Amino acid sequence: MRGNMGRLSAALAICANAFAATVSSEFLVASAGDVAIIPGWHLQSVTRVPDNMTALSAPGADISSWYRVGARGTVMAGLIENGVYNETDVFFSDNMESVANPSIFDKPWLYREEFTLNPATGQYFTLKTHGITSKADIYLNGVLVTKSDQQQGSYGGNQYDLTDHVKKGANCLLIRAYPTNYLRDFAMGFVDWNPYPADNGTGVWRHVDLAQTGAVSMSPLRIIHNFAAPKNEPVKVTLRTDLINHESIDHRVVVSGTITGPDGHEVAQFNEAFALTSNGKETVALNVTIPNPAIWWPATWGEQPLYTVQADAIMQEPRKTVSDSSNRRQFGIRHVSSNLNRFNDTEFFVNGERFQVIGAGYGPDIFLRFDVEKVRTMFRYMLDMGLNTVRLEGNQEHPELYDLADQMGLMVLAGWECCDKWEAWEYNHDANGVKWSESDYPIAGAAMLHEAEMMQSHASMLGFLVGSDYWPNNKATEVYLDALKAMDWPNPIIASASKRGYPKALGPSGMKMDGPYDWVPPNYWYNDQQGAAFGFGSELGAGVGTPEMGSLKKFMSDADLDTLWKEPDAKLYHMSRYDSQFYDRSIYNKALFARYGKPASLEDYIIKTQMADYEATRAQFEAYSTQQNASRPATGLIYWMLNGAWPNLHWQLFDYYLSPMGAYYGTKVGARLEHVAYDYENQSVWLINHSLEKKGDRQILVDLIDGNGRKISSEKVKATTNPLSSKVVTSLGAVDQIKDIAFLRLILTDSKTEEVLSRNVYWLSPTIDELDWSESDWFYTPVAKFVDYTKLKELNTATLKASVNVLKTPSGDGLTHAEVVLENQSSSPAVFIRLNAVNALSQQDIAPVYWSDNYVTLWPKEKVRVTVAFPEDIQRSLIEITGRNVKKMSLEIHK
Repeated sequence: MRGNMGRLSAALAICANAFAATVSSEFLVASAGDVAIIPGWHLQSVTRVPDNMTALSAPGADISSWYRVGARGTVMAGLIENGVYNETDVFFSDNMESVANPSIFDKPWLYREEFTLNPATGQYFTLKTHGITSKADIYLNGVLVTKSDQQQGSYGGNQYDLTDHVKKGANCLLIRAYPTNYLRDFAMGFVDWNPYPADNGTGVWRHVDLAQTGAVSMSPLRIIHNFAAPKNEPVKVTLRTDLINHESIDHRVVVSGTITGPDGHEVAQFNEAFALTSNGKETVALNVTIPNPAIWWPATWGEQPLYTVQADAIMQEPRKTVSDSSNRRQFGIRHVSSNLNRFNDTEFFVNGERFQVIGAGYGPDIFLRFDVEKVRTMFRYMLDMGLNTVRLEGNQEHPELYDLADQMGLMVLAGWECCDKWEAWEYNHDANGVKWSESDYPIAGAAMLHEAEMMQSHASMLGFLVGSDYWPNNKATEVYLDALKAMDWPNPIIASASKRGYPKALGPSGMKMDGPYDWVPPNYWYNDQQGAAFGFGSELGAGVGTPEMGSLKKFMSDADLDTLWKEPDAKLYHMSRYDSQFYDRSIYNKALFARYGKPASLEDYIIKTQMADYEATRAQFEAYSTQQNASRPATGLIYWMLNGAWPNLHWQLFDYYLSPMGAYYGTKVGARLEHVAYDYENQSVWLINHSLEKKGDRQILVDLIDGNGRKISSEKVKATTNPLSSKVVTSLGAVDQIKDIAFLRLILTDSKTEEVLSRNVYWLSPTIDELDWSESDWFYTPVAKFVDYTKLKELNTATLKASVNVLKTPSGDGLTHAEVVLENQSSSPAVFIRLNAVNALSQQDIAPVYWSDNYVTLWPKEKVRVTVAFPEDIQRSLIEITGRNVKKMSLEIHK
């Protein structure tokens, strides 16, 4: 699987997807108001073609040896699309280092497309870029439209007037994308999250649009309203847009349109005339009232009704549509704000309610490929886990991501990434990027303008961080704020994701970035230092997220798998970048081996990692939940990270193949809407309520048994729960009676309905891990003495009875639904039972998959029911059951 230039040359010679240039007879755009995405590209390296951009950008050039690629994609994405590289090969072991020869990407690559136009008098044409990594020259019909000093940056959304260069009939657009350097360019990068892609993300990774207008063009609508909190009052909505007169005479233009409600019925109309001077630009505002507004809420708090506004610009003399007849946007009526509390911690509010951020950091695909259905699944996973916010650290992606967030009720905390060029300020000694010069500020300003315009109307936007690890200098801050103001940005603007400093124009960020990023024990989170549960943790986690066996074997060789469990300090290619602090699992493995015992096999290692990962994520989310209304509240956390850009061994809650694992279900338990949790540090039991409306009497069952199933203590506690609050309801006084290993079960029920709201099991030792806080680093806090869970290997084998029943599929769901009934027939606990849906033919794990609970521990003689949903044929599916002390079994699913 070694790749080289010879392989690429051979692929060029026989490329099945390449073909000679053909031009559709249909016009790409045909009338005023039309906007079209360039539908696809022919892709080639400058090293494989004549060095004559004028000739290559003229219609009819020979491109028979070029690749055909989609409308957006990096060079590597295009080569994978054409079979030059195979994703499975590239991702397997350390092949990415050798499969793609870096020299292939040392020179620019060309994106070329031909299309048909029918220009006429009074018609104007504009090319709209949305981001080309990292910079590009753009040609049309042999003419250089713009040079790379203008078209720069992954988020460089610019508009270029093509009117004088378009032709009747065939036209040719050519983009020369220059190689990306993360230290020099404003590019979408990965810092130390994973190895860099061979092409550094070079290429036309976002769509390029062609727009045709009449004498006047109209920018996308920006939407502002006066809603602050639900009051059953009408909402005043202001629609703002920029009108540009392309002609040297005055014009009078009417902007008219409608707003339709979530049910599709019209709720408002607008119609207003504006005078435009010769070649002038005017920002205009139209005001409407929505009498009975439907309010948009985050998913855990309510519904997500969306309004649609559609507008046309119509010139009065002669009367005709001259602008974007598809100027259409959706928006939700909601209000987001933030403030600093008395501890200088940021607090967010949504619709006037205190909003504790419970989120995770998103990572794009390593080759910047965007699959809207995969992102939909990721967001569904987030909601399934109880998360309410996704953070984008310089990974702003595409409009479809924000549309999904609006529709599904996830908040989005966007912003620029850390390190590299983005934060190469004179006072930042941690970044290796080339320091900013005067020419960089316009590039940053264009990026901010474009991203703000794309995000402005979205109900899901929580805020924008103009810095990550470090704050922008005063000039950059001014550039960013001017751009956000120009786009009528309605949401909080925050200086950075850390408390290292801030520009005066923005004030303190109110967010901490004190780690951890590597393993810490569960009781870490219940303290008052570093990343523990207080304030707003902008990126933090115990560095877990080990995939299960089915996924590991897809990207690791047998030798890699041996190294994984036999060499605890080894460097591992699928961890992070080679120069990263996180290129090995030494800190994690030291704790794992000490607490759970040295693994006896790969299988033993994997189940121990799942237990460690489960307890790590559960504790983090539980601790922050317990402190939501504390004297110094935990106002938010962003788990680092949600997902991997490629097959990873850590920093994820589900793996690259969309298979959940221990970290996922630990999170799902810890972030439940109503929950009962154990505080390792203080031996107390907490009642947690994240809802807006749920309240009333609750009952908590607190059971403690030893490893043989014998009762140590049992208590039933009555309590009253209130919205958005947490409180201690009892303490676990029997900890001193634990001899070696014990299990704690907490069951929360509604006293009135007897519905089980939360079931939660912990494994405990007589002691807790002792942290050496004085030796804390930016990425973890060392442990002076570990707890001892090694007695888990001496558990009696439990006899498990299991059955599976098909459930009726909800209308429109599209998934297979089933119920698994687990019954422990032993007098000992059945510990850490994993349920896995498998395709019976391929024996591959089914993903995505949605379990109501997983990795469950059963009390002696206890029966538990869990449900599952997945998109596979039920007749070809199996349920595999494994666990810490149960025999493996498989269940066939029958209708």
